Amino acid sequence: MDKILIADDNVQITRILSEFAKKEGYEPVVAFDGDEALELFEQNSFAVVLLDVMMPKQDGFEVCRKIRKTSGIPIIMVTARGEDFERIMGLDIGADDYIVKPFSGGEVMARIRAILRRIDGSPKGGAPQCLTCGNLQVSLDQAAVTIDGQNIPLTKKELEILWTLLANPGKIFSRDNLLSTLWGYDYLGDNRTVDNHIKRLRAKLDKVPHPDWQIKTIWGMGYKFEGGVA
Repeated sequence: MDKILIADDNVQITRILSEFAKKEGYEPVVAFDGDEALELFEQNSFAVVLLDVMMPKQDGFEVCRKIRKTSGIPIIMVTARGEDFERIMGLDIGADDYIVKPFSGGEVMARIRAILRRIDGSPKGGAPQCLTCGNLQVSLDQAAVTIDGQNIPLTKKELEILWTLLANPGKIFSRDNLLSTLWGYDYLGDNRTVDNHIKRLRAKLDKVPHPDWQIKTIWGMGYKFEGGVA
């Protein structure tokens, strides 16, 4: 049974989310502060992490930053605050989604299903699971990205973006198109969400030289992958 880490100092919220997680077939593991969340994360293998922003000892942003140093696990930030800058900050530091309280447990589980389905559920039936371009290799089934043999740790969302662009070399994807394709038509974010993820993705890929390919910005239109794909 896959585990979900639920980190929130509100006991009632953790109970509600735990019950919904059990109904979805997950084993909930609960932490009530940032230190406990990191300790449990190191001791267990999780399918997804739910992080409350305002937690004692270490807040959700700091916990997210530390998890992202070693893992690309899906992270959903949960907060009582709806300020735009907080949502952008959470996405900038590596969160895959952001939910503002009050919310329903069913909505949270739907977000989890959507995040996991986008990678685990595609592509199907003989479609390629590995793409290469020059010194870049992307293995979808192993969720692995290498450049010149060097592993590039990406979040699930960054991997989704890279795979989508790489699988369609030369095709321009608008920000709205990427939002609807990778986040879902009912996602409440905006175009800056895509820009922020592309920025972080490029920063990681640029750690190893790759003169034969690039993710190119087409001003006023969107993004495309340039380079021959094998």
